[in-house]
Amino acid sequence: MGNMKLNLKIWRQKGPKDTGAMKTYPVNDVSEDMSFLEMLDVLNDNLVRKNEEPIAFDHDCREGICGSCSLFINGEPHGPGRGITTCQLHMRKFKDGDTIHVEPWRSAAFPVIKDLAVDRSAFDRIQAAGGFISVNTNGNLVDGNALPIPKVDADTAFDAATCIGCGACVATCPNGSAMLFVSAKVSQLSLLPQGRPEAKERVLNMVEQMDKEGFGNCSNTGACEVECPKGISLEHIARMNREYMVAGVTKK
Repeated sequence: MGNMKLNLKIWRQKGPKDTGAMKTYPVNDVSEDMSFLEMLDVLNDNLVRKNEEPIAFDHDCREGICGSCSLFINGEPHGPGRGITTCQLHMRKFKDGDTIHVEPWRSAAFPVIKDLAVDRSAFDRIQAAGGFISVNTNGNLVDGNALPIPKVDADTAFDAATCIGCGACVATCPNGSAMLFVSAKVSQLSLLPQGRPEAKERVLNMVEQMDKEGFGNCSNTGACEVECPKGISLEHIARMNREYMVAGVTKK
């Protein structure tokens, strides 16, 4: 059994068009070994037992891979700590008697579905606009080692590929910018030879779609890199800006 008592202030909102508000919930018997999501499970179990509506929040793998567990905790995306998602946040980061504020991502491009769950399909549409390659990969591949790639390029592309699309960069940016997410997807492909044939079209289309979705502009505050659970570097934004400039100048 746990030994912590907490006072939770959680955003409740019935739907996208409804007016939401913070509601207060006490929760007892919280173990410091619980993850933050397990603590919410305990709260929801208590609410269901009292015939009250449980709190809606996103989750899937609970292993820091899928990016679904996106919560704004005490004013920080994914809560206190660095390099972790909400599902990797443990209650030992808090103290007995603490008041914890829990909110959804705050961005016009991420409308609230219900309570703490938001619609992040804008990221999917950006990805669909150009975050792919058209190389035939259906049984016609040569050995991967047959195409030499400089190690620094391979490592940088791999670092970019670790982006899980959670949206913490958008939530923490004062402008609601998605530049870190988009630049990671652009870098992941533009650094590798398989992605170069469509590089110009890709960066133009993805940036255009990003603007259509209503994300704000980047003003280089650096908060996105600090709060990113996978440590995606601002260098990818610089690389995307260069790619975009070249593509804009040389496009037909």
